[in-house]
Amino acid sequence: MEKGTEKGNGVGGGAAASRSPMALMGSSRYENEEANTGMRTTETMLRLVPMALCIAALVVMLKNSQSNEFGSVSYSDLGAFRYLVHANGICAGYSLLSAIIAAMPRPSTMPRAWTLFLLDQILTYIILAAGAVSTEVLYLTNKGDAAVTWSAACGTFASFCHKATTSVIITFVVVACYVVLSLISSYRLFSKYDAPVN
Repeated sequence: MEKGTEKGNGVGGGAAASRSPMALMGSSRYENEEANTGMRTTETMLRLVPMALCIAALVVMLKNSQSNEFGSVSYSDLGAFRYLVHANGICAGYSLLSAIIAAMPRPSTMPRAWTLFLLDQILTYIILAAGAVSTEVLYLTNKGDAAVTWSAACGTFASFCHKATTSVIITFVVVACYVVLSLISSYRLFSKYDAPVN
């Protein structure tokens, strides 16, 4: 009986030792580090995707010009398309910078979380505005507007309109990416820190 009791205590003691608080803390810390690494990699990739798309939209628009017997037209002739180019350039630069910051294995702090949240929001609205005004100009070049004597030009400059449409579509894909990034940064901020109060 005594041997059985001692054996039982030995087995129970070993199981208790394997489930000690220190061992559990070590395993949970390892799991948290793995989860943080996975989240960091995912966010870095999500921030690099809009950079590539912004560069694509920018290059398509920069090369957008057409000449024929009726005249010539270039993206630089229209303020909305110039704004689209500048907005895509700014967003590409910010995407690269924020991807580098997201890839750094540093603990998240409140100033860093707030900065990423605010910049993600601002860039989302900048690129959305660029897509919106360019869409309006595309509509006018396709349909025209007799009230302001704006004639439809896409029948004459079809290639120009196709390239501009491609650039605008890519820009709206960038908008969707930035909406997702804004949701991620807002979740990270407000799930960890309280909103500022007066």
